[in-house]
Amino acid sequence: MAEGYLTTHVLDTARGMPAAGLAVTLYRIEGDTRVELACMLTNDDGRTDAPILPAEDFAPGTYELVFEAGAYLDASGTPPEEPRFLDLVPIRFGISDPEAHYHVPLLLSPFGYSTYRGS
Repeated sequence: MAEGYLTTHVLDTARGMPAAGLAVTLYRIEGDTRVELACMLTNDDGRTDAPILPAEDFAPGTYELVFEAGAYLDASGTPPEEPRFLDLVPIRFGISDPEAHYHVPLLLSPFGYSTYRGS
């Protein structure tokens, strides 16, 4: 059994704080198909309360995290625009080491975002 796991963290860089209450969905990519594995909300620290892909489900492959940025920005009081410049933010990435901790953070603002492999 694999010992690795996947976590995420979202920071609202425009407001300088964690992005609490942001919905995140994890998919495994299988050919042309996306298979939903988990859907969670970020907590007050901008993290999910548990790994979004725990060790018991962890396996090498291609995955996609989809962050519901538009709904979060609406709920956080960011001035509305129609349509929002950023709505759903997908990040597709690969997991190659079944023993590693993968951390995929999102730094978010209304008009841009960045990500990286964290620790």
